[in-house]
Amino acid sequence: MKPIRVAVIGTGHLGSIHARIYSQLPEAQLVAVCDSLPDKAAMVAGQYDCDIVRDFRALIGRVDAVSIAVPTTAHFTVASEFLKHGIHTLIEKPITSTLKEADALLALAKKKKALLQVGHVERFNSAFRKIRDSLTDPRFIEVHRLAPFQVRGTEVGVVLDLMIHDIDMLLGLVPSPIKRVDAVGVKVLSAFEDIANARLTFANGAVANLTASRISREAVRKFRIFQPDAYVSIDLMTQSVDLFRHENFQIQYEKLEIPKEEPLKAELSSFLDSIRHKKRPAVSGEEAREALAVALKITQLIHKKR
Repeated sequence: MKPIRVAVIGTGHLGSIHARIYSQLPEAQLVAVCDSLPDKAAMVAGQYDCDIVRDFRALIGRVDAVSIAVPTTAHFTVASEFLKHGIHTLIEKPITSTLKEADALLALAKKKKALLQVGHVERFNSAFRKIRDSLTDPRFIEVHRLAPFQVRGTEVGVVLDLMIHDIDMLLGLVPSPIKRVDAVGVKVLSAFEDIANARLTFANGAVANLTASRISREAVRKFRIFQPDAYVSIDLMTQSVDLFRHENFQIQYEKLEIPKEEPLKAELSSFLDSIRHKKRPAVSGEEAREALAVALKITQLIHKKR
């Protein structure tokens, strides 16, 4: 079967990983990489034997699909150009900076019958995928996503940079509308909040407490989920799960055996599979828009309090 012609827009940390994975996947042909900084693009292109373009518009007609890994503020400008030409598009999270931009991309994708997927990569974490079907009635969820400071990503606050991963996962875990949002955040090293906490109360009574920080000494990515029959601890970094079940008036402990895989590779394979079989992507633009709406609500509350 003919490989899908792809290009990567943005050759920073994440974009270079996209390029590497596409170059390894037999179902993809990495045609080119694009970056406004030619030296950066040349280094990636040299590693993975593909062309370089400086203007992403030069790729129109040369590719079937693209991965967009540019700063969030440029997502709409770049993605809209490809979607209006019917080119399947994967955008790194968040989908856009505003709901208006997100809605415009969704309308374009629908009009041009182009597939639009958003890079909420934790959906493809093997630990989360393994335990997902067992999480039938979460009542309290506690999430910590902490990372050392990096300049990359600071064009937005920590809610849109990091917490949005967990918001996306929560919206899939709890089948109920959000009834109330409380939030607090502090600006430390960047122009936006660098540490934030949000408490989401759902209409069905479930509660989630989320903490995100990009000024931590150590990296942590953990979900702790409590439901009537079990307590589940998911370590997204080590891709491991500790499961505590209530059976016969006793607590039974099990550490699940989970084969580790590269989440981004699973994500890109899923994107290509959706294109090949003309099916809804694993993380649709509509779902990403919902996560963005909650993230923006949290951000607005933080700014209001500040």
